Amino acid sequence: MRQLKEESLTFLPRKILKEKISKFLEEDLGQGDITTLLTVPSGTIVEAEIVAKESGVIAGIEEALTLLESFGFQVRALVSDGSRVKEKATVLKIVGDARTLLSIERTLLNLLTRMSGIATATRRLIEKVRRAGYKTRIACTRKVAPGLLYFDKRAVMLGGGDTHRLHLDDLIIVKDNHLMVVGDVGEAVKSVREAVSFSKKIEIEVSTDNEALEAAKAGADIVMLDNFSPQQIKNTMVLLDREGLRSKVLIEASGGINEQNILEFAATEVDILSLGEITDSVKALDMSLEVVKVRKSKTKKV
Repeated sequence: MRQLKEESLTFLPRKILKEKISKFLEEDLGQGDITTLLTVPSGTIVEAEIVAKESGVIAGIEEALTLLESFGFQVRALVSDGSRVKEKATVLKIVGDARTLLSIERTLLNLLTRMSGIATATRRLIEKVRRAGYKTRIACTRKVAPGLLYFDKRAVMLGGGDTHRLHLDDLIIVKDNHLMVVGDVGEAVKSVREAVSFSKKIEIEVSTDNEALEAAKAGADIVMLDNFSPQQIKNTMVLLDREGLRSKVLIEASGGINEQNILEFAATEVDILSLGEITDSVKALDMSLEVVKVRKSKTKKV
């Protein structure tokens, strides 16, 4: 039985989450795990553990429990989503059918290790910024692997970061290509504001300080400074402050930001720093599934 409370940061109902994970299994299993079927006797029950082989922040516990419990495994989670673990820490204890466990092992580990890698990278960036004394919010972008948007974004959240928009209908972001078609920042904000619901915020991506000023004057809620250097950001902030607009908009910086230079950008005192590398260049947190005990079955191999 589950030993931890349901994770409060889950986005999806369990049924929908189960359906998403089932698609991953279908892709991996094909017509069946022939190696396991030929080597493991039917009815064999095993005890197994998932162990972290390096320290990091765990994410994907809820997804792992959903997968395992849907196949009737007894599972005990020893850590919760968003918690930090040390090397060699046991994350999950599992009891159940050996054939099934070995067949779903890779999908199970892929979810846990990728999500934990994203959560670890996110937490590391946030802690670096906080230690330096800055309050800038760290967000991801939409640069996620196809089909993994939900899992990647949730991992960022569990690491303490901001998910930014989850889908295209969450927030209006007028980007450079939109402006190439529309031709004018002010006109873009005006046309959107007249048509959209009051519940939607409007963000404008700009490439110059003058465009940033125009967007703020036009009533944008958020101004994204795209590929600005730290010095260019500072100049823009001074310009907005001089016009009495700084407090009226959120300022997001995006493009060219990474773990090595993030403090230079945070020092500009923008509200948000969004980084693609949190999700598009993720290093999975190393984990393994280890069978620790075999309860011999009386059933012969079939």
